[in-house]
Amino acid sequence: MGDITILTEAELRSQIQLDLAALECVEQAFHALATRAVVMPPIMRLDIVEHNGEIDVKTAYIPGVDSLAIKISPGFFSNPELGLPSVNGLMVLFSTRTGLVEALLLDNGYLTDIRTAAAGAVAARYLARADSHSAAILGAGRQAELQLEALTLVRDIESATLWARDFEKAEVAAAALEMRLGISVTACDNIPTATADADIIVTTTAATQPLLLAEHIKPGQHITAMGADSEHKNEIDPRIVANSRYFCDRLSQVQALGELHHAIEQNLVGADDSFAEIGQVIAHQAPARADTDEITLCDLTGTGIQDTAIATLACQLCQQHKAGTIFTS
Repeated sequence: MGDITILTEAELRSQIQLDLAALECVEQAFHALATRAVVMPPIMRLDIVEHNGEIDVKTAYIPGVDSLAIKISPGFFSNPELGLPSVNGLMVLFSTRTGLVEALLLDNGYLTDIRTAAAGAVAARYLARADSHSAAILGAGRQAELQLEALTLVRDIESATLWARDFEKAEVAAAALEMRLGISVTACDNIPTATADADIIVTTTAATQPLLLAEHIKPGQHITAMGADSEHKNEIDPRIVANSRYFCDRLSQVQALGELHHAIEQNLVGADDSFAEIGQVIAHQAPARADTDEITLCDLTGTGIQDTAIATLACQLCQQHKAGTIFTS
């Protein structure tokens, strides 16, 4: 049948990192979503409520690209209490010419972490004020740390605050980030304090009730919402959605399961209202921030095109450096 490359998490980590190349990869994926006839079906999700878990399946075909990825991504959000990571999974890369399996990427969620953080940075690159120097991160997990690291690639971040329900966890994460990034990072025990002086706010939790409220927000701030990737999740006060310049990764998707979904349910915005996707901003099909006082919000629910893009890049880099094990079927 052909050769299949098997790539472990360690091999993938050695070849692809959270850097400008990863950001460019995700930015190009958003651009393709706005400008090309991408085939991207809705997310398939299996909820496992009794164990606070879900399994998502995402994919996309980009015309002209010779491979596509199908990602299987479990998220079990009580796992940290068991000493286990919340997210793991794998990707399968297929040839778009023959349908044959080209590679198995046993990344345990690593590539998802990288592309998700890169997406947050791309949103800030196009929507946050150019003079943004401070950030607030809500959450203290791996993605929270990566979001702050990614922001430093696109803005001159000098200081950051970090909030989590578990203040001790926030303190540990803040200390580690301060040492790694070389900037001031302070743990906060409440959200109003964390966000008061932030130019950029990123939410990275699995909250099911709004954490960031309208009264926490000031003119000129940019918000990137990462957590609401299913109908029951909700980090952002729907009033913020209604009172900001709203952007998203895929409008049809956020209408069903993003922060926009909750604003529609509360009749704060209309189901037929038109909002720009970040890819349209990148492709100059829609305007970005209007002025320095405007509040901008980017609602990112994660798209299959990001997975195809990052998996294809990872495989190309691994092939160049002869990483991986070849299995002949």
